[in-house]
Amino acid sequence: MTDETLSFLSPFAGGTSVGVAIEVPAPWSTALRGLRERVEGHAGQEIIPPHITLVPPTTLPTYDLTDVERHLARAARTVAPFRVELAGPGTFRPTTQVVYAALAQGAQECDALQRAARRGPLAQDLRFDYHPHVTVAQDAAPDLLDSAEAALEAFHAVFAVTGFQLYELGPDDVWHTMRTFPLAGRA
Repeated sequence: MTDETLSFLSPFAGGTSVGVAIEVPAPWSTALRGLRERVEGHAGQEIIPPHITLVPPTTLPTYDLTDVERHLARAARTVAPFRVELAGPGTFRPTTQVVYAALAQGAQECDALQRAARRGPLAQDLRFDYHPHVTVAQDAAPDLLDSAEAALEAFHAVFAVTGFQLYELGPDDVWHTMRTFPLAGRA
């Protein structure tokens, strides 16, 4: 995955694909979704709400998520609820064709949470260093990426993160929330 966002992946026979993320709440998710739809042209085709990825799509050899859920419950106990502030644009260009809403606050907590979550049954090496963000445009024409970047100049959102979600890729190629894990670490 070029930007570690949850995207189309198909589970292999006998297993399932999962991902772990922090959802951006409304009303900011609505604004980000609208911008992404305008840039990428996927109106009405939401495969996952705007989010900050903690564990990128991971294919597991089983449908049984008991160990994954136990592991994520432990990970949720390592970080206290925290605040995220999204402010302005960021980009991974020219390495990958991605424009995102940048974190002005909360990156350290996201990093701690992804390190705790990306162990045990979800252990994996990342293709790129972890950089928490909310993807708004990906693999679009350069002028559309420029447009998304310009639109994010005035974007600002502040919200409390009190938990994160485990998603599973369904046969409809849509990521479905399987469970929410409340953060329970000490501040």
